[in-house]
Amino acid sequence: MLNQDEQEKYARQIMLKGFGLTGQEKLKKARVFIAGAGGLGSSSATYLAAAGVGTLRIVDHDKVELSNLNRQVLHWPEDIGQKKVSSAKGKLKQLNPQVKIEAVKERITEANASKLVDGCDLIVDAMDNLPTRYLLNKVAIEKNIPFFHGAVYGFEGRALTVIPGQTACLRCVYRGAVPEEKFPVIGVTPAVIGCIQATEVIKYLVGIGQLLANRLLVYDGLNMKFTEFKVKKDPDCPHCGNPVKGKK
Repeated sequence: MLNQDEQEKYARQIMLKGFGLTGQEKLKKARVFIAGAGGLGSSSATYLAAAGVGTLRIVDHDKVELSNLNRQVLHWPEDIGQKKVSSAKGKLKQLNPQVKIEAVKERITEANASKLVDGCDLIVDAMDNLPTRYLLNKVAIEKNIPFFHGAVYGFEGRALTVIPGQTACLRCVYRGAVPEEKFPVIGVTPAVIGCIQATEVIKYLVGIGQLLANRLLVYDGLNMKFTEFKVKKDPDCPHCGNPVKGKK
């Protein structure tokens, strides 16, 4: 149940059609896993905390560096050298003390990914490399929980929502391996895409609106255009497709 302070704090979103007190209570009960406390993670976590999502589990193994500060807005100059998850937790608790922040300083690997996600209702992909994204996509399918993908490069960003068993997954959309590399990015791009991810999470948890399911949304900041591509589930996808004949 929402207390009086919570009803007042979230009054404007409670007014939304289809939201109401019931929707706000759903947010309060939710446990969201955020993979990464960088640019995308900063933006998505900020607005999920502000919206009143009950628990955010943020996982990242890095420390804050000077070069992060153009886009990772949860980290400030005085945080340089600190754990990103600790820095993020401190800001988010100031933003909304009622939200529980679980800060986990670990590298997400095949050995620990499933355990790290345990107990969470969904996954926000705020990573910066495709191999880890693939891994989390697979974990989401195995656990039958939604996966909210976001990616950025320069002024371009992408977002996709995966509902296991119903939609195309990330592995259906991207084929093959992509090498890890340092890439250009301006802070406004992860801000836009992170907010889109947070919007999708809120809609899913409350049960309103139309999700980016089977739809890849591409943002072009230089030309200020949004383009949508329909994507289809791949029956031979190694993550969500049908098992190979003769194998179980």
